[in-house]
Amino acid sequence: MATSVTEFPIECVDLRRVYSSRKLFGRIQSKVAIEGLNLQVPKGIVFGLLGPNGAGKTTVVRILSTLLTPTSGEARILGMDVVKDAHKVRQRIGLVLGGERGLYGRLTGLENLLYFAGLNQLRPSEAKKRANKYLSMLGLSDRADSPVSQYSRGMKQRLHLARGLLTEPSVIFLDEPTIGLDPEAALDFRKMIPELASTGVTILVTTHNMPEAEQICDRVTIINRKLMAMGTPDEIKRSASGVTIMEIGVSAPSESLLDKLTLMDGVLRVEPHRNIEGVDPRIDRLTIHLSKIDNSDENIDEPIMELLSEVATGPPSHRDPTLEECYLAILRRGSKGAAA
Repeated sequence: MATSVTEFPIECVDLRRVYSSRKLFGRIQSKVAIEGLNLQVPKGIVFGLLGPNGAGKTTVVRILSTLLTPTSGEARILGMDVVKDAHKVRQRIGLVLGGERGLYGRLTGLENLLYFAGLNQLRPSEAKKRANKYLSMLGLSDRADSPVSQYSRGMKQRLHLARGLLTEPSVIFLDEPTIGLDPEAALDFRKMIPELASTGVTILVTTHNMPEAEQICDRVTIINRKLMAMGTPDEIKRSASGVTIMEIGVSAPSESLLDKLTLMDGVLRVEPHRNIEGVDPRIDRLTIHLSKIDNSDENIDEPIMELLSEVATGPPSHRDPTLEECYLAILRRGSKGAAA
């Protein structure tokens, strides 16, 4: 894999990380967190790293930000090896973690930033200039002199981002940046990320929030210890998941009928929706996940409509899956492959 500092600020080559722990009676137990991961992240984009809990997302971020060494393989930031050139890498990256940790509640927002600027060896005049710049950019100027203990969670998260920007890094890692934020604060944060990338900064963000990833990410990778799918959100929705969605109105289908539908060839999943607004909370709509792979040359609508003929209240409609629906389909397909 050729290294290009300008084209691919973030690269992973056959990246592997194994955690080992000593158990009772001296036995060593190993757990593979990342297996053979290959990534190339272009400059100036928001790149989403998606996966379930335990998929290895935070492990990847920790390796790329030099907090953890890989068991094997290579990782490079701006062409620099994260192990051999760790000190140089740290000077060019920003790391933003969610939550309350990493800030000093008794210090003001400005004092926090000046403290971290000192740790990064910025001159006092430059430190104050940058601290005020990012406090203003992130809407915290009016609270710059307030103790951080008085900040809301959303304000603390913005201060975390200001801290990550202090060194004016070329690459920023955001690990679950909106977790725990209220909807308004999360919306504000999501608006900032693409604006920041538009200045040429490369941003890697981990998230469980699929609508968020679809909104802010130019490209996404789905991992579950190894790479499962990669592309733009639209590319993954069109092809990588192999799923198409049928929706149809129904009138109170029986459980046995739904069981038969679920067992049909090409039907991956059936989601019943209940009419909770009315007096009678019976099922009034079905969302049916169909496999495009299994039925590329076959019209599955006809046997489904024949099965549902007595309960269907209208013709079916079709749509592309959401990123979240694709994500679930890809993970299920991967888990079936692993089991086989």
